[in-house]
Amino acid sequence: MNGFEQYLGSCQRRIDSYLDQQLNNSLSQLNRLYDAMRYSVTGGGKRIRPVLTYASCEVFGTAESAVDVAAAAVELIHAYSLIHDDLPAMDDDDLRRGQPTCHRAFDEATAILAGDGLQALAFEWISQADHWQPATRLRMTAVLARAAGPQGMVGGQAIDLGAVGRQLDQNQLEDMHQRKTGALIRASVQLGALASEQADEQQLAALDTYARCVGLAFQVQDDILDVEGSTEVIGKNHGADAARGKPTFPALLGLEQAHRLARSLQDQAIAALAGFDQRADRLRQLARYIVERQF
Repeated sequence: MNGFEQYLGSCQRRIDSYLDQQLNNSLSQLNRLYDAMRYSVTGGGKRIRPVLTYASCEVFGTAESAVDVAAAAVELIHAYSLIHDDLPAMDDDDLRRGQPTCHRAFDEATAILAGDGLQALAFEWISQADHWQPATRLRMTAVLARAAGPQGMVGGQAIDLGAVGRQLDQNQLEDMHQRKTGALIRASVQLGALASEQADEQQLAALDTYARCVGLAFQVQDDILDVEGSTEVIGKNHGADAARGKPTFPALLGLEQAHRLARSLQDQAIAALAGFDQRADRLRQLARYIVERQF
């Protein structure tokens, strides 16, 4: 195992432990709701968004403990989005991370409420983290809300649903995914930098350029894996996007050109970090990992 794999595993274990400790229920009448929330949050996953938050904070020499709550908040938003994306009214998926989706493991109403609960908790946790200055908490809350809302993830999902069976051009496809997938990835990087309370506006802008490229590269690679991957490895039904008639980068550009786009975005992301020293190496490694991953 190389140093980066060890780092990735360490971050994953850290965020898993934090989420496990914090997702507590003190009311017996809410047991089923919390079971569904925990099922969806603690059921595995790459934890790319929390890792990006930790790596971004590391750029400024800030301890991981100072950013745990921000890393956890982005993962709660991500988990909520997956629950709702999998619902029959949305993508109607039966499998997530190799396990039955939340509405299959529980029921549809419980899954909807579990997603709602996770979304609300994300903002509660950030707003109550008193180790940051009030202005920092306010800005972080606004960053996460914009990424999760109609200008970001929710808006991207709405565009995606409306695009089924339609042909989008590359600009339209990129815009959709910069919202649906990219917005939360951008927020993850921004939250890590803001949590340090040391980043200036120029540094935040450079990190945002990095995150925009990484966020789109992540989706391009996901689309590639939907074609090239297997259900056993990627943990969800292989070929599901094509079966639904959803627009994807391989369908639009062809597989070879989609691979080239992913590599180009990786290079642009790394170039955006030119003004940072070796403390940004984890972010550079993550850009490569996102494009080279096979699940």
